[in-house]
Amino acid sequence: QVQLVESGGGLVQAGGSLRLSCAASGSIFSINAMGWYRQAPGKQRELVAAITSGGSTNYADSVKGRFTISRDNAKNTVYLQMNSLKPEDTAVYYCNAESAPPRVDYWGKGTLVTVSS
Repeated sequence: QVQLVESGGGLVQAGGSLRLSCAASGSIFSINAMGWYRQAPGKQRELVAAITSGGSTNYADSVKGRFTISRDNAKNTVYLQMNSLKPEDTAVYYCNAESAPPRVDYWGKGTLVTVSS
């Protein structure tokens, strides 16, 4: 089992920045990749950014150039630096950990990001 705890959400004005953190504990040796997803009201959950154990990253087109995902293996923590925030970035952001095959997905409880115009 893997436990994930997010922090760093909040209210920010458009154009501002926030940094989300996700601390992993438990069977972290089994983690293959970690990422951030978000879900806005009335919409499906979508991938925002992901990073593999080797450091490869993947971003949604809507956040490329504005968001940066990184990881600190010593702290078992993944970060999402969000710059130039837009009102459409408003959502609950969830941390995800994907285990090596057979794949199991673990989720944090989510942290709310609200961007005011």
